[in-house]
Amino acid sequence: MKGILGKKIGMTQIFNEDGVVIPVTVIQAGPCVVLQKKEQEKDGYEAIQLGFDEKKEHRANRPELGHAKKANAKPQKFIREIRGVNLADYELGSLVKADIFSEGELVDVTGTSKGKGFAGAIKRHNQARGPMSHGSRYHRGPGSLGPIAPNRVFKGQTLPGRMGGEKVTIQNLEVARVDAERNLILVKGSVPGPRNSYVIIKSAVKASK
Repeated sequence: MKGILGKKIGMTQIFNEDGVVIPVTVIQAGPCVVLQKKEQEKDGYEAIQLGFDEKKEHRANRPELGHAKKANAKPQKFIREIRGVNLADYELGSLVKADIFSEGELVDVTGTSKGKGFAGAIKRHNQARGPMSHGSRYHRGPGSLGPIAPNRVFKGQTLPGRMGGEKVTIQNLEVARVDAERNLILVKGSVPGPRNSYVIIKSAVKASK
């Protein structure tokens, strides 16, 4: 298992060797600093804690400053843990860069989806609309809420509400290109979130095309 933190720059397109256009998402992947190594004996599980995007020291509180100082690093804005890695391959304070991935590898990308605000049942849950003629007067409502007997609405009923702004993982995305000098990873297809939002890139769990 490998992993790195990054920032979604935006989408563009590239051409492969056969001249076929490929839509890609450009991600600034790293450099990430190893802030902590979680060990089985002490923490109950194994993982590395990565930090990305340096934060100004006057904007960090004392716990953040002290935690970063242990790794001889500056405080970071985005901190996440990567499990399933070989701890022996990482040193406290070392940098993880985009070159840990190579072209053709499959990855899982996790991010926070775009917030859409309050949305109705049709937009939020892809429900069908009601009849639009013959005096229906019920076009985009949520539909039936269930039987009368329980005298309540069952938990999980698809109703209007806030849409988006959730943690989303897209699996089995192919790495189309890696620019090690500029720490850029081009991933085939789209990834969750708006531009300049933080994402986590990991080795694909299912690893199947």
